Amino acid sequence: MQNVEDTREIFLSASPATRRDQFVALAAVAISASLFVAAAPFAKVQLAAMPAFVASYQSALALNDLITALLLFSQFVLLRSRALLWLASGYLFTAPAAFLHTLAFPGLFSPTGLMGSGPQTAVWIYMIWHGGFPLFVAAYALHSHRSIHESVQDSIKRSFQVASVSRSLLLAIVGVSIALTTLVWFVITYEAALPALISGGTANFALKVVVGATWCVTLAALLLLAQRRPYTILDLWVMVVLCAWLFDLAQSSLLNAARFDLGYYAGRLYGLLAASFVLGVLLADNVGLQSKLTRLLQQQHRQSQNERAHFIARERLLSAVVESSNDAIITLTLHGKITSWNRAAEQLFGYDGSEALGSDIGLIVPTERRGEVDRLLERIGRGEKIEHHETMRSHKDGHELDVSLSVPPVLDARGTVIGASKVARDITESKRTRHALSRETEERRRIFETSQDLILIADAQGTLIQVSPSANAILGYRPEEMVGRDAGDFVYPPELESFRSQMLACRGGHDIHNFEAQFLHKEGRAVILNWMASWSEPVQRHFFIGRDLTEKRAAEAQFRQAQKMEAVGQLTGGVAHDFNNILTVITGSIGILAESVADRPELASLAKLIDDSADRGARLTQQLLAFARKQPLQPADIDVNALLVETADLLRPTLGEQIEIERILADDPCTALADPDQLATAIVNLALNARDAMPQGGKLTLETASVALDQDYANANSEVAIGDYVMIAVSDTGCGIPPAYLDKVFDPFFSTKGVGKGTGLGLSMVFGFVKQSGGHIKIYSEVGHGTSIKLYLPRSAASSTAATARHDTPDYRGGDETVLVVEDDPLVRQHVIAQVTSLGYRTLAAGNAAEALDVLERHPEIDLLFTDVIMPGAMNGRQLAEAAQKQRRSLKTLFTSGYTENAIVHHGRLDAGVLLLAKPYRKPELARMIRIALDA
Repeated sequence: MQNVEDTREIFLSASPATRRDQFVALAAVAISASLFVAAAPFAKVQLAAMPAFVASYQSALALNDLITALLLFSQFVLLRSRALLWLASGYLFTAPAAFLHTLAFPGLFSPTGLMGSGPQTAVWIYMIWHGGFPLFVAAYALHSHRSIHESVQDSIKRSFQVASVSRSLLLAIVGVSIALTTLVWFVITYEAALPALISGGTANFALKVVVGATWCVTLAALLLLAQRRPYTILDLWVMVVLCAWLFDLAQSSLLNAARFDLGYYAGRLYGLLAASFVLGVLLADNVGLQSKLTRLLQQQHRQSQNERAHFIARERLLSAVVESSNDAIITLTLHGKITSWNRAAEQLFGYDGSEALGSDIGLIVPTERRGEVDRLLERIGRGEKIEHHETMRSHKDGHELDVSLSVPPVLDARGTVIGASKVARDITESKRTRHALSRETEERRRIFETSQDLILIADAQGTLIQVSPSANAILGYRPEEMVGRDAGDFVYPPELESFRSQMLACRGGHDIHNFEAQFLHKEGRAVILNWMASWSEPVQRHFFIGRDLTEKRAAEAQFRQAQKMEAVGQLTGGVAHDFNNILTVITGSIGILAESVADRPELASLAKLIDDSADRGARLTQQLLAFARKQPLQPADIDVNALLVETADLLRPTLGEQIEIERILADDPCTALADPDQLATAIVNLALNARDAMPQGGKLTLETASVALDQDYANANSEVAIGDYVMIAVSDTGCGIPPAYLDKVFDPFFSTKGVGKGTGLGLSMVFGFVKQSGGHIKIYSEVGHGTSIKLYLPRSAASSTAATARHDTPDYRGGDETVLVVEDDPLVRQHVIAQVTSLGYRTLAAGNAAEALDVLERHPEIDLLFTDVIMPGAMNGRQLAEAAQKQRRSLKTLFTSGYTENAIVHHGRLDAGVLLLAKPYRKPELARMIRIALDA
């Protein structure tokens, strides 16, 4: 159906011109031009003067222009086009101008014309008339550049601005009247001052100039309008009028000679013809408008009937939809009164329609939510629409329901809110399901975000979709750095094909468990991961869970190393124990032998050689025991700084002048709990190793510091206990240790030196001593730069003891007390008896604990029990001592052993109040310890 926006198809003044319209307009111009050309040669032919023609012609012309102006003004009222207002004003200007020209024409109503006209008044009014209309047309052309659609839209937007239209019409009429009145008054009043355009009834040169100027203005208006495309039908016929206007001026004022010649009459006829063109078009437009309006009214009537029938069918359909809906649909007033209630509402809330209709909506609202309903109705009253509002409502039986409400306002025909339409959906079950799903999703999200394992989700092409935050700790990548990239970009290249084959196996429906693949860390190193993988066909996703085995493998390696060291320690400890027994006899016997052959040099030198070899064997067993952590330590609170200064002074002549020694000692006291002799030995061993690593000379740095090893350090070094330590660092600038050897340097008998240049037990002894002292050792080395070995010993809060204090012990010789020697090895027992007897003591002997208790019972004069710790039988040395103490409270005890992990030495430390003489020992050591035990 045609509507108001299709105005372009109703008003010819706004309708775009078709090719046919352009052809008709061009034909009219061509006919006018042909007539002009035919009449031009005869323009100066004088004809009979007929003043009545002038009156008739100009009356018809004024009437035509006035009707045209009224029609154009009416279209302006509808279209609100400024261009139409200017064109209508132009025709309104020409109508009274033609009338005034008639009144002022000489000889028509008076010899000189009415209104006090002179001989030149009529011709000047004619010029004003013919020169003014083209100016209005030019203004029309300048305002007709906006599109037809825009003009129509503007007219719709301003359809209610009646006051504005009336004001525009009034201004146009008043403006035209004032302008025309002023110009005519000026011509009449100042006629004498104006140039004469007609002399003796004949046109002069001045007239030709004025007419020429008017002709040019008309032509300019025509050209301006011709440039404004696209044309409307009215544009075409206005251009036709301007063409006729040019012909009128040419015939009546340029080509003719005087009034009432052929050109004069022909020009007036052109002018009348020009006025008739637009009027005819507008009259035809009006007739077409009436016809279209009739059709529109008929179509409107038919449409109204169709819409009424459609509305009735739609109402029935909507009613059926409401009744068959699974959602409860309720309408109510803004005061909360229920006006409609469908079957779904009956099922949801338990009330039938007869109970609900007319009741307040509070019927189904819990008491604590009445305020919520008032607020919702208030919002609806303001025109708001409520969407998916979740709340609680009451069933008839009293239980509450979870519902989702959508409440749009109900509007009347004027757009006023008159009520609300409520759609309620039971979401009790879906809310429960949603809550369970939300909880499950949250649980899985928490697992995903907090998992220590690496979780990857990839699409069918292997592109990573999701990456767990643990990737940062395991691979060094933030999740966002991995998402969007191919999973293969992070696989260790040699294992890429194997990894892809596992992915293909997953796609084939096989869940993969416990396959290992190495991924690349951001730093470039390989990370070993144990993977589980599966493929989900519904979501087309790969799911991978990878557990970092790096720490596990390192722990396994550490465990294997610890087992190896423990096994070697057990072996070396056992060997050292038995070897110590042998050395005890040798060292003791060689002393006696040396005294016997002191006067025979050749035999004394041989005894000295045997004695030196025995010393070397004793030192070897001590090193083995140190590595095996079986040596008996006597820890004390020592000042590490003082011990390091003393040791450094001793090292200077040993290391040589080519080695520079630098000491960097901590400012604060560094008191450690350790065996000072063993610590000094460890430092000397490390210094000697450093010297061997710097054959061309270098720098040895001895450093101390107080440090605290925290949880992070303990996590990286499983054998470390958290706490405060004294750190002793021995660093050199030597050749360094190759990385392949770093894991072996603490192994016994391992050495990178040449044959005969070391036993391979130096670092092993240091390692065993530090571990036995409850400390930690760490080695750092770079080939070509040097090595730094750091010892961490437990820090002591007690005051330190001087490292050399214990060396001032007097040298005891012997006595006359009775000593019971208990030793299971006959050879060692005989040797010890001989040694003790030579010191002046009376001796008794026993081979085991049972014999010893029997001897003690029979010999109450025994002063000292000298017993081996480890013996065969039901009782060891410690148990023997305890049993003896029960018999004899005053009995003194001295233990001896070559294997110190026994009943009196625990974790390498002597029990409190226990005296121990470690095997092998010499006669002076034996004499000193027996004397100490007896005098205790």
